[in-house]
Amino acid sequence: MQVEQISVFLENKPGGLSHVTKVLKDANINIRALSLADTSDFGILRLIVDNVDNAKKVLQENGFTVGRTAVVAVEVLDRPGGLHRILDVLAKEGINVEYMYAFVERSGENAVIIFRFDSVDKAIDVLLENGFTVLPGEKVYGI
Repeated sequence: MQVEQISVFLENKPGGLSHVTKVLKDANINIRALSLADTSDFGILRLIVDNVDNAKKVLQENGFTVGRTAVVAVEVLDRPGGLHRILDVLAKEGINVEYMYAFVERSGENAVIIFRFDSVDKAIDVLLENGFTVLPGEKVYGI
């Protein structure tokens, strides 16, 4: 039920992000979701891609520092309060959200929230016990 995410460390300068996307484009790797956080000196680009192994390989071959992280994809109705319902359940169970980002599925009816938790397995159990849909990586990579 976990999704593999890659994290790319970027120097905070013009063209850094473009270089990553060119490497992925040239390797025919599709980006499914992303998040970019920065400081004054560097950025962390978090990506869900359709081919994690190849993405990590080609990015490293092009000089990027790349990490892999287990995250969780949760489907939620795309309406007011949908995210709050998930966060409320997690908070009551003492599960910390380290970071998250979202994207909308093609149907426009549901959103997929990507979460990084301090306790991934416990979070998955709690979400499933409370009726949330946790998506397997194979489905997320193909959305």
